[in-house]
Amino acid sequence: MGTGRTPETTPDMKIVLVAPEIPGNTGTIGRTCVALDMELILIRPFGFELSDKTVRRAGLDYWQHVRLLEYPDWTTFLEDRGPARDQLFLFEDDGAAGTVFDPVYPAGAYLVFGRETTGLPPGIVGSMPDRVFRLPMVSPHIRSLNLANAATAVAYQAMRAWLR
Repeated sequence: MGTGRTPETTPDMKIVLVAPEIPGNTGTIGRTCVALDMELILIRPFGFELSDKTVRRAGLDYWQHVRLLEYPDWTTFLEDRGPARDQLFLFEDDGAAGTVFDPVYPAGAYLVFGRETTGLPPGIVGSMPDRVFRLPMVSPHIRSLNLANAATAVAYQAMRAWLR
């Protein structure tokens, strides 16, 4: 059964990880990117080497299919890719722009996540507070979600229009 997609409606979304620390999370997110045909963009510094077997173990035999691009820093990423402001969706526990359910994600959206322990750098968040969203958490007993879980939940929500 076909999906009804045409080249004009096929999304080209990306997940961007800024300074990821845990190789297993990056591998798992890479696997999600393969499942959804998303590009994975990694921005240095990393808390591991990409050759680390933990990255590949989490990504299983799918890692070879990850469309992976690396940048030395956020500025170089912005200069090279040139995303429009309305293509950038940053995610933090306390995102003031709304929840992941509020935006209409364009086909070329960049879903941006920060370091597992500290989130996105204050300079990035402060430069575009209107682009920072949150994944709701109901229980008062939890401070945050695992990065791989959060990125996967957001990616599926962003792709929702194309996954029907």
